[in-house]
Amino acid sequence: MIPVTISGKTIEVEPGTTVLEAAKAGGVEIPTLCFNPMVSPYGVCKSCVTEIVLGGKNRIVPACTYRVREPMEILHDSDATMAARRAAVEKLLSRWPNVPALRRFADLYGAVEPAEKHPLRDEREVTCVLCGLCIRACREVVMENVLSFSGKGDSRRVVMRTDLTSEPCIGCGTCAYICPTGAIRLEGDPNNPADPDRIRKYGMRVNREVAMYDDEQSGMRKWGTSFLFGIMNDYDLLPTHNFKFGSHPDADAMRAPVWKERYFTQNIPDGCWLGCTLACAKGIDGFRPKTGPFQGKPVPVDGPEYETLAGCGPSLGILDPDALAEINLYCDNYGIDTISFGTALAFVMECFENGILDASKTGGLELTFGRADQALELLHRLGRGEKGFPADFGKGIRNLKKRFKEEGWGDPGFLDDIGMETKGLEFSEYVTKESLAQQGGYGMANKGPQHDEAWLIFMDQVSNLLPTFEDKAEGLHYFPLFRTWFGLNGLCKLLWNDIQPPDNALTDEPEKIPEHVENYVNYYAGMTGRPFDKERLIEDSERVFNFQRVFNLRMGYGTRKDDRIPYRAMGPVTAEEYESRSERYDTQLREKVGFDPEGKSTAEKIAALRAFREDQYEQLMDAVYKRRGWTPDAVPTKAKLKALGIDFPELLEVVEKFPGT
Repeated sequence: MIPVTISGKTIEVEPGTTVLEAAKAGGVEIPTLCFNPMVSPYGVCKSCVTEIVLGGKNRIVPACTYRVREPMEILHDSDATMAARRAAVEKLLSRWPNVPALRRFADLYGAVEPAEKHPLRDEREVTCVLCGLCIRACREVVMENVLSFSGKGDSRRVVMRTDLTSEPCIGCGTCAYICPTGAIRLEGDPNNPADPDRIRKYGMRVNREVAMYDDEQSGMRKWGTSFLFGIMNDYDLLPTHNFKFGSHPDADAMRAPVWKERYFTQNIPDGCWLGCTLACAKGIDGFRPKTGPFQGKPVPVDGPEYETLAGCGPSLGILDPDALAEINLYCDNYGIDTISFGTALAFVMECFENGILDASKTGGLELTFGRADQALELLHRLGRGEKGFPADFGKGIRNLKKRFKEEGWGDPGFLDDIGMETKGLEFSEYVTKESLAQQGGYGMANKGPQHDEAWLIFMDQVSNLLPTFEDKAEGLHYFPLFRTWFGLNGLCKLLWNDIQPPDNALTDEPEKIPEHVENYVNYYAGMTGRPFDKERLIEDSERVFNFQRVFNLRMGYGTRKDDRIPYRAMGPVTAEEYESRSERYDTQLREKVGFDPEGKSTAEKIAALRAFREDQYEQLMDAVYKRRGWTPDAVPTKAKLKALGIDFPELLEVVEKFPGT
């Protein structure tokens, strides 16, 4: 660290810190024009020049580009500083005398327009001052290269490249957001927002956070959602061999850098959120599959995303990136969901390895863990609509369990324990054994255990922020309401809790970052023109959430029994599972259950742990239903529907059939 003195106060900064950053750390804001923290400094306008004392000598330097390498004093308001800034601003005024941003600097430093007029004098208030912010933002934030300077000296101007057939402008608006003079404007928005300026303002704020924090927090712009693969493995959350285990010893073969360096070629923002430049969806060009109708042909692959990598990877015992890219390709082309495919096949593979299935029952397929060739063959048969086992498989785990029980294949209790589905929907790719809140997030979701519900696992298991049943119930109240609202409005949750300012970084408490909720509120209000606030957001979502629950009931499910989950989502089913984490489970038996595992068989320990965890889940359901204003059987009460203003006769007719409403 290097000592720097400013305003009589000495602070320490890291080597390489700019004078601008050091001044801010010391409580002094130096005004800038061509600088923005989203992009690299340029130092062209000279409006931030500042006097420093270095080695006993005074000198004037651009604060945005000059970096601290040795002890210095920053004289941010000295006569020499003010004179240098005044001269810099007067030079700009000679060419652009009426630009409001420059007029503000003139007032600040007492600058006046020089008597000698610039030969290219431009008297417009809205005009380009050649700060270069738009060019740097396009290149560094959006990761495109659409804008550039043309010409030199007085003939210099900003232009759009003419050879844009392969890399066209994606219309993200970043250049317009960052322009300090308003010279770049967005026109002709097909969405016809009621207040486009409001949307642009908050889009810029989102854009700024992504640019400043993503690289160090998530790396979404570099890796896409593939970055989750390594994190899940490290935290024992990665589904392996049908959710038996939470990590795989060969996981390094599938981590994000492998996909970035060897596969991903498409890296453009998706345009799904005005101002967002995450580019979370990646793609592969020129991939040559080894099987199927595209065999040997160069084809593009959309993704793959984390859910595919995990569910069709270690959950199936497959750690071959080529095989995963091919499975992803054909799932997309056949119109098959990769999560349901991977989770259902993992269930089938475990059944095969336990003798419940064999090749005579699967149409000759040897569906054991690790057999990528057999997984692809099943996928092709499913895609072709073949009858027999592929048709049964295509109906999902719930129907497979029913079929196996009818045929007398396997123990019914074991099938229920390892068949990872609830409400007929296959589990998305997170191991929930050690997160009671996440178990409830999957089990008590109206739509089933899909990946929209997956963030509570970090709040609960990783950060230990939900210690009591009431805390978990509160999380299971607000979290689904936020996510429901996002889905209703076509917005994702990434900018709610995946990108966080440093003061909130990795707190896993997205509802406590009011700026992020404010972004959603202002997007909605800016688009619709209707009055809106965060309270209305939750109220609207709660209405829909309760309406969905009543609709579930009308369809014949949605009570307490339908919110229960397979035991593997709660704890170890087999001796192999228990013994793989025996130290963890033995400790829990002693400390949480009050059961001494010493001298007990694995079966006895599994039974004791199971009784405890199933009871914990029942208590969680009680707490959640109470918080939601539902009956103990998970049915919204008439009073709740009335309080939400949705006590329509059709809804009341449904809930009145259940006791206690």
